[in-house]
Amino acid sequence: MANYEELAKSVIEGQKDQVLDQVKSLIAAGNNPLEIVNEGLIAGMNVVGVRFKAGEMYVPEVLMAAKSMSGGLELVKPLISAADQKSKGKILLGTVKGDLHDIGKNLVGMLIESGGLEVINMGVDVPTEDFIDAIIEHEPDIVALSALLTTTMPAMQDVIEMLEDEDLRGKVKVIIGGAPVSQEYADTIGADGYAPDAGSAVELCKRLLASK
Repeated sequence: MANYEELAKSVIEGQKDQVLDQVKSLIAAGNNPLEIVNEGLIAGMNVVGVRFKAGEMYVPEVLMAAKSMSGGLELVKPLISAADQKSKGKILLGTVKGDLHDIGKNLVGMLIESGGLEVINMGVDVPTEDFIDAIIEHEPDIVALSALLTTTMPAMQDVIEMLEDEDLRGKVKVIIGGAPVSQEYADTIGADGYAPDAGSAVELCKRLLASK
């Protein structure tokens, strides 16, 4: 009997070396790669997401858990066929122009990825035109924009307006987040959703994908 619970526990505790050892053992024992991912790695991250949202875990612990999960994932990925790896949705993620904050954005990306979605992380200080080019190239289901400064929030509106100008607005959902951002601001600029924290961002993405 494969011990996925032990693997999930190591992910939750952010024990990267332990996770790598356990994944190698599970692979060597002939366990199904998809089961290792879903019942071990992702099961652990799901617990992390719930605890983080409840205020029982903090950003450094979540980042350690996410790094542990990513390490395990890298070992398993080559064993999963392309057909099995089909993503449940594609999210383009980035911090808007003029803003260099990325911890929150990266956390959102890691949690979204652990939910089985594909994430294209564009980094920080992303010009509006680059978002548009990436949307044309990657055709994501959702664009997630992050801003941590009130001075960079208008760049979120710029992205939405340029999507409208390029006739792309109907093809992609836009969600926003970051400390100064609110649901009210999301409504004002015509975004499809707002998430106050990383856990909520995952739920919001899944909800928007389900309604497509």
